[in-house]
Amino acid sequence: MKKVTLFLMLISFTLLFSQEKLDTVSVVGLQKGIRKSLTKTTNTSVVSSKELLKAACCNLAESFETNPSIDVNFADALTGTKQIKMLGLTSPYLMITEENIPSVRGASQAYGLSFTPGTWVESIQITKGAGSVVNGYESISGQINTELIKPLKDIPFFLNAYGATDSRFELNTHFNKKISDDWATSLYIHGNTRVAKNDMNNDGFLDNPLGKQINVVNRWQYACAETGWVSFINFKYMKDEKQTGELNFDKNRDKGTTNYWGSEINTDRFDFTSKIGYVFKDMPYQSIGFQNAYSNHNQESYFGLNQYNIKQQSYYSNLIFNSIISNTMHKFATGLNFTYDKYAEFVNLLDVSRIDNSVGAFFEYTYDDNNKFSYILGARFDYHNRLGAFFTPRVHVRYNPWEKAVVRFSAGRGKRAANIYAENQQLFASSRTMSILDTDGKIYGLNPEIAWNYGMSFTQNFLLFGKSADVTFDFYRTDFQNQAIVDVMQSPQQVLFYNLKGNSYANSFQLDFNYEIIKHLNLRTAYKYYDISTDYLSGSFQRPLQAKHRFFGNLEFQTHIKEKGKQWKFDYTLNWLGKQQLPNTATNPVNDRLPEFSPSFAVMNMQVTRTFSSVFEVYVGGENIGNYRQNKAILGSDNPFGATFDTSIVYAPVFGQMYYVGLRFKIK
Repeated sequence: MKKVTLFLMLISFTLLFSQEKLDTVSVVGLQKGIRKSLTKTTNTSVVSSKELLKAACCNLAESFETNPSIDVNFADALTGTKQIKMLGLTSPYLMITEENIPSVRGASQAYGLSFTPGTWVESIQITKGAGSVVNGYESISGQINTELIKPLKDIPFFLNAYGATDSRFELNTHFNKKISDDWATSLYIHGNTRVAKNDMNNDGFLDNPLGKQINVVNRWQYACAETGWVSFINFKYMKDEKQTGELNFDKNRDKGTTNYWGSEINTDRFDFTSKIGYVFKDMPYQSIGFQNAYSNHNQESYFGLNQYNIKQQSYYSNLIFNSIISNTMHKFATGLNFTYDKYAEFVNLLDVSRIDNSVGAFFEYTYDDNNKFSYILGARFDYHNRLGAFFTPRVHVRYNPWEKAVVRFSAGRGKRAANIYAENQQLFASSRTMSILDTDGKIYGLNPEIAWNYGMSFTQNFLLFGKSADVTFDFYRTDFQNQAIVDVMQSPQQVLFYNLKGNSYANSFQLDFNYEIIKHLNLRTAYKYYDISTDYLSGSFQRPLQAKHRFFGNLEFQTHIKEKGKQWKFDYTLNWLGKQQLPNTATNPVNDRLPEFSPSFAVMNMQVTRTFSSVFEVYVGGENIGNYRQNKAILGSDNPFGATFDTSIVYAPVFGQMYYVGLRFKIK
């Protein structure tokens, strides 16, 4: 009975700090790697840890290869960093949280997704459209929330080792200790390194950076059913070092010279987060919680002769009260939050340091008839020292018109300060000069970005030839005001930053079809169409490096589980991308010009897992097994200090085929 009570307490704690409610908890025991509820008000899919095992998801940025809701692209030709997009918009327009505390933002926007190892993740919730007002005002295209493994539910020991043909090696170890029935602690240690130089396209530059990372987190969890108190405390430290550039670059000899072009990106980061909550004993529907987070992010980097250093010290606090009005069909969440960010930012010799702070109040009302209809009405009011005072409304509606069908609608407003340098670091690795054309704003001379996002979706589950299937239609539109334009269409020798002078919008349509072909053989497909247009100074263009048409397919098969848990698992993923608008290179010499549009191409990944027992398994896989590579990934590679050098125009893989092997071992 005590275990049941404790489990209910943990559910209440999840409800206290997350809008995922029961979906976040119940997904753990489900067989499907990605689950979408027919009764949840928001358009949210839950990715379980089972899904993350289907690919070489060494970190969070690489955890979406088998997910049709997220597009994964390379950010540049040097760092190997993967960039994610939702609804056709890049990650700065997403709110990315870790256990519902904002995590990837500001200084960490470019590389922050690579700072969370995949083995730490218990589940990921992906919400399309405007997010909850409880989590802030910045969400525009959606929210990605990562739930880490909970100490009270963890096993005593876990080991994951990984090695790949691109000379990348990783080791993950998890240690867990149950101190008492109420207390547990976990220590996770992650290390990765790349030790050998690779230049598969023979352009004289590394295809992937040399580097190493050490990442440690210590988590404490307390949950007492008798008193109603629950809490989490996390300490995290991460050190990441990357070196890239020409094959012959020696950082001790060539840094700051024109001998050979090279780059280093070194990051130290410390995080502390705490959550404390109380569930009222006689009123399990009523709770209060207090979230706090402090981070110190320090990046020192140079790209050839360009130097970029940024240090961000952040504090975040959120007080949340949950209760009901009359009965559990009428729920509400209300509270206050505070954010403080101190930036010490230097672009070459230019000091663009600043301090941002904001305080806000929110109220969110949820009606759910526990049958066919529910809606969420949310609003918040914030005062920001640079964005001013502003109001943020959000609405989500869910209706089940008939059996196994759901229609959803959402609309909301988002506002954010664009960190134009931190979010576009790939442009430092080019000969482009950077110019800010506006000067009357309070963020680098720019005004804050404002956007309205609205959309709807329809899902129908059904049986096809006696097997389960489902189909989903999604359509979302985002309209921008004061968008911070990153203009690479004007000239290949410059990048211009300015606020939108005309129209900018993003239309996203997605059609999903999933089908269980036979028992244990599942097919997942998606077609995506993007119409994303922006008015630049030189005219109206589709968003650069964004395919208008994309197709996704995933096929997974598992054998029956035999004695002692023995099993085979097979997974195949196909991503096809149509042509993409490329930045303007028309005035470059002929050898350094690119066409107006890229060619279409496909990328295939595979993985085979052999489970020998419930505690030991081995996996082998390959990425880009068709060996498709971008023809000219670096412009001006023969003269990297010349006027045409550019590593930022990447629309396809640079490395080519990559194969890997790994093992997982547990002590339960």
